Amino acid sequence: MIHVTSKAVEKIRQTLAREGLAEGGLRLGVQGGGCSGMSYLIRPEAQPRANDHVFEFDGVRIFVDPKSMNYLAGLTLDYQESLMRSGFVFQNPNARKSCGCGTSFTV
Repeated sequence: MIHVTSKAVEKIRQTLAREGLAEGGLRLGVQGGGCSGMSYLIRPEAQPRANDHVFEFDGVRIFVDPKSMNYLAGLTLDYQESLMRSGFVFQNPNARKSCGCGTSFTV
């Protein structure tokens, strides 16, 4: 299971509308790379793949492939805005260490 905050849901909704994918969803995943070994993948997609885990939060769908789900179980996705930066924030209980920018991690 993953969790998405109301701020993140609203930002995802805006992103999908801007991309013309109001009926689509947001893909969350993990790929090799980044300064800590693994990095988060996040992108809008028109529809889920056949074997995806699909989560819905207030009408917004999140797609996660089975391999990534092993690393993202328990994840909370938030969206934060400040004077210095704005963007999605990953709170991942599976990450032992993450880089300073928060986009890569080690398990």
